[in-house]
Amino acid sequence: MAHKNGKARTAAGKGKIADAKRLPRGIYEEELFRLQAELVKVQEWVRAEGERVVVIFEGRDAAGKGSTIKRVTQYLNPRVARIAALPAPTEREQTQWYFQRYVEHLPAAGHIVLFDRSWYNRAGVEHVMGFCSKQEYKRFLHQCPIFERLLVEEGILLRKYWFSVSDAEQQTRFKSRLDDPMRRWKLSPMDLESITRWEDYSRAKDEMLVHTDIPEAPWYVVESDDKRRARINMIAHLVSSIPYHDVQWRPLDLPSRPPAQGYVRMPRDAQTYVPDHAGALLSTKGAANGHATRG
Repeated sequence: MAHKNGKARTAAGKGKIADAKRLPRGIYEEELFRLQAELVKVQEWVRAEGERVVVIFEGRDAAGKGSTIKRVTQYLNPRVARIAALPAPTEREQTQWYFQRYVEHLPAAGHIVLFDRSWYNRAGVEHVMGFCSKQEYKRFLHQCPIFERLLVEEGILLRKYWFSVSDAEQQTRFKSRLDDPMRRWKLSPMDLESITRWEDYSRAKDEMLVHTDIPEAPWYVVESDDKRRARINMIAHLVSSIPYHDVQWRPLDLPSRPPAQGYVRMPRDAQTYVPDHAGALLSTKGAANGHATRG
């Protein structure tokens, strides 16, 4: 996004990542685990200090938002850090103030909310696909900075990330999903239509950044053609932007088990157990290996 100095801000620094080579798996996994340990510290600080954190994940379809969110939350307590991924608004919600349905998902003290897409739907898909009027779109661009300033003034730590993917990489990921029955559900007709509206979405993104990249709640761009780099860069930036500190854990001692006091477990045949599917697999595998070793 453009600033007064004419430069862009990214979560990895200024400009595009110079080395486009994919981050090696070993380096990626080691650093990801280290960063995830820091995220656990952030979580404990948030809970102990009663802080409130909101992280917004935006970007084009197949830009890597969802997989990054999974890595962020992998070791976090879902009762402290939760994901808000809102469906299309109901008829009733469509009559409300636009931001209203998002407000009820904002965190209370000691909680973190990760928005997998957010109120910025209005500046993107709703605007491009004609799901909102021009007046509603203009009103959003006017109200959004005001809304976000109110959140920050209220003490919420607001972080906004835009995942930027190239058209060629997006096409590759779409094709991969089409051919993968385990991920086919990730594609919708609207996702595919976004291919033919690439420049419309580009213009909408630029307009959104011009109006909503404010000092109180700046946008940070994550280059995401390499998902490993994107995850590492985004999480590293998030951790570095939060003024957390180590929280002293309360000492816990594992108590000794008390002696038996006469309890007799009810007969196994009085309960209904799930079938031992794993055992059947082992038996089948063992039989197959046995046949394979016979000469």
